[in-house]
Amino acid sequence: MNDELNVIHGCSVTGRIKQIKQPYGGYIPVKDMDVTVLGDDIDELDSVESISPSTVGSVVDYLVRFMSGTPVEEAFHVGLMGAWMIGELVHANELLSFINGLDDDSICSAIILSRYDACIRAGIEFYQPISLSDISQSTISNIRIMVERSLNFFKQYGEKVLDGFTFEGGYTDIVVSGDGDFITSDTLWDFKVSKNKPNKNHTLQLLMYWRMGLHSKHPEFKNIQYLGIVNPRLNMVYRIPVEKISSDVIETVERDVIGY
Repeated sequence: MNDELNVIHGCSVTGRIKQIKQPYGGYIPVKDMDVTVLGDDIDELDSVESISPSTVGSVVDYLVRFMSGTPVEEAFHVGLMGAWMIGELVHANELLSFINGLDDDSICSAIILSRYDACIRAGIEFYQPISLSDISQSTISNIRIMVERSLNFFKQYGEKVLDGFTFEGGYTDIVVSGDGDFITSDTLWDFKVSKNKPNKNHTLQLLMYWRMGLHSKHPEFKNIQYLGIVNPRLNMVYRIPVEKISSDVIETVERDVIGY
C-alpha cells in the first residue's frame, strides 16, 4: 500500500498514524501478541477519575520514570518546557520540589505540573490549569496503584535502559516528532493506561518507534527483540517478537508510512 498521495509532511508519529489506512487487522494485529496478566487486583482501581485520561497517562508515565531512577527534572521536562512557554516556570519548579515519591502531595503536584504538557503537545491555547480542588482522592489512589504496578512490572521484565527518548537521526520529512516511553534490555515498551485493550494504531506506533529508533542515535535499539505494550490500568502486558513481523510489513511501513 502506498500512501504517497495522502502524505502531509511535518507530522508527529501519532499524527501520521491517523493518515494511514492499514490493512485489515493492522500491520501488526493485536491478536498476534502474547498476553500476560500481571495480577488479579483490577478491582483496586476506582471507576471514576476527575481529570482527563491523557493527563492521567502522562502523570503515571512521568512518575514511573522518576520512581525508577530518572531525575525528577528530566522525568517532567515536557511540563517544565510548557510552563516556561507561558511564563510560569517559577510555579512549575515549585511544584517539582514537592514531587518526592507517591504520597498525595507528590501526586497532586505531578498532576498540576503535567497539565503544562499541553503547551508543547497541542499549543498554548489548549492549556487549562488544574487546581487541587479538581483532583479527587480516587484519582490520586488510581495513579498511585498504576505506578506501583508499573514498578512491579520492571521487577518482572528487567530494569529500563532508556526512557523518555526522542529519535534524532530517525525523523524524516514526513515524521518530524514523536517520543517513546521505555526500553528494557531486549524490549521496546509503550505504556498505556486506557480502559480498552490495545488496537492496531498502538501496534503501528510501536513498529514506527522501533524502525525510527534503529535509524536514530540510540544504540539500545540494536538489541530490541520484542515490541511490547504495558497497561497498568488493566495490569496486562502485550508483547510480540520482532522476528514474527514480516520483512514486507517492515519495508512497507518504512517506505510508505515513515518515509525512508
